[in-house]
Amino acid sequence: MQKDIGSPTSTPRLRHRRRSNEIPQDINKSNGDHLLINDQNKYKSMWIRTLSSFWMLGSFVFALYMGHLYIWAMVVVIQIFMASELFNLLRRAHENKRLPGFRLLNWHFFFTAMLFVYGRIISQRLVNTVTSDNIFYRLVGGFVKYHMAICYFLYIAGFVWFILTLKKKMYKYQFGQYAWTHMILFVVFAQSAFTVANIFEGIFWFLLPASLIAVNDVAAYFFGFFFGKTPLIKLSPKKTWEGFIGASVATMISAFVLANIMGQFQWLTCPRKDLSTGWLDCNPGPLYKPEPYPLPEWLPHWVPWKEISILPVQWHALWLGLFASIIAPFGGFFASGFKRAFKVKDFGDSIPGHGGFTDRMDCQMVMAVFAYIYHQSFVAPNDSSIEMIMNQILGSLTLEEQRDLYMKLGQILQERLRLSS
Repeated sequence: MQKDIGSPTSTPRLRHRRRSNEIPQDINKSNGDHLLINDQNKYKSMWIRTLSSFWMLGSFVFALYMGHLYIWAMVVVIQIFMASELFNLLRRAHENKRLPGFRLLNWHFFFTAMLFVYGRIISQRLVNTVTSDNIFYRLVGGFVKYHMAICYFLYIAGFVWFILTLKKKMYKYQFGQYAWTHMILFVVFAQSAFTVANIFEGIFWFLLPASLIAVNDVAAYFFGFFFGKTPLIKLSPKKTWEGFIGASVATMISAFVLANIMGQFQWLTCPRKDLSTGWLDCNPGPLYKPEPYPLPEWLPHWVPWKEISILPVQWHALWLGLFASIIAPFGGFFASGFKRAFKVKDFGDSIPGHGGFTDRMDCQMVMAVFAYIYHQSFVAPNDSSIEMIMNQILGSLTLEEQRDLYMKLGQILQERLRLSS
């Protein structure tokens, strides 16, 4: 008996098990259905998010108290988590089983990039830390001198390793992973290099931008939680105009107030020239010295103040606050679009209620780069001081050459003092 040609053939129904970070099936619903004000589980979500925020805040405050090196270590830990989350985003379990050691190759490139980026940043501070009597002296001198060569040959070793692991019928996947790895390295280390540079310029220039992003994020969440009704952008269905505007106002006010508070502490304002962990003592400079501003005469007579003191750095903080309010959120929108392209809800689940570390750092990456560029362009002194000239000269010399230079300068100084007397 022949089957009817027109009858539909029955096919087994495939069941798809959704991952924990995958976007739900109702992702195409209208934006209004996703607003926090309409979310039935919003109070449970807010409680989990609040507890996680306090845990992150405690860890952050501890690193700040310990100083520059501990903040740098915290940045490195965050980078490792971010890289792990991004590596896993496009990884396929079936293909990885056929490529033993391929994951190790990703981390080889990661730590090579870390050595290259941070080696360039801390080389001069490392020289300022060790002395000629230290056993570490010659090792540091060799590292500073051959840093570029070491990183280059480490990368070439990874490149050759990758070529030797290529397998037939796996070329497309392997080259895709190779390109994805390099994109991750660019995204992670491009922003972290600016972040670490901000830390050593003074914790103030790391803490204030990071705090403004946190304030903007929290304010947008709560303004949207209680007042949000108008969707802002389709890429982030829970973002609302009410949350965006309310967060912008709160961030600008916070920038002006926080800059005044942070500018009072030398621990935050002094730059770190070496890799020690001791207490800092420096001239705060004109940016952190209060200037009196008379209040307008039309204020009521019962106001007890006739003038207020404002730190000049507070005016710079307003520009940071404006950027954190208007531009930095687009880093989050970019991340939202990226996650939708790969059909995942979060980059990871390392932080309950927040997703992964990458989900928390999307706006921070944009802000760190702007803070560094703004500081170098409008805040850092442009005059060529003796210290700047000496740093440029010493940066091109080995430790032995620097020691010889100091000895010759000392001899010249002694000779001139003898002749003048």
